[in-house]
Amino acid sequence: MDHSLWSHLPLLLRSNSKDSVEYILQALWRTRKTGLDPADRQIIQEMLQLQNDSDLDPLLVCLRMLIRRCVYENINGEEIQNLFPDEVLPELQRLLILLLQKFQREWREDVAKNQATLPRLKAVTWDMANQDTEFTDPVAVMNLKLQSDSQIQSKELEVKFQLAKDTLERMLESMSCIRDQLSNVGDKSNGHLSQEANAV
Repeated sequence: MDHSLWSHLPLLLRSNSKDSVEYILQALWRTRKTGLDPADRQIIQEMLQLQNDSDLDPLLVCLRMLIRRCVYENINGEEIQNLFPDEVLPELQRLLILLLQKFQREWREDVAKNQATLPRLKAVTWDMANQDTEFTDPVAVMNLKLQSDSQIQSKELEVKFQLAKDTLERMLESMSCIRDQLSNVGDKSNGHLSQEANAV
């Protein structure tokens, strides 16, 4: 996080109560996809007794980044505290940690409900069939175990199917293409990271 953003957190101390800070955090979460509308901005500006609307933006950016870290990285109270630099007042740290932890579970459940979670491959086993049949080509019987890691419900699925030699060859060609594409994407991502590191 840009270190200069932290300097705007003390603006929260201008609010009249803990409930005001709670309202601000809830409003930011509620509008995480759309951004605050003018009415919400006006309410928050009045809560913080700010003369200029432009003074609000750096504070909101800082709070949104804190919320994202808490929700998507699922960090605990001690880890949240480690995010704050020393210049952030201890009482402000305690208030934000208290409120972020209060809503963390609820917000993570919101994310899980709105997120399509695809199962991941847990194990692959196979066996041969039709080996002893003279007039039938042998086939491989594949058994895939899939794990669904949804936060709402976690379960294991099992899928069985058979592959003849020609089908298996086409499948291996497709898998080879997928491997190459994943390797290319990984190389590009590493290149971007190196460029960003050099820029910093």
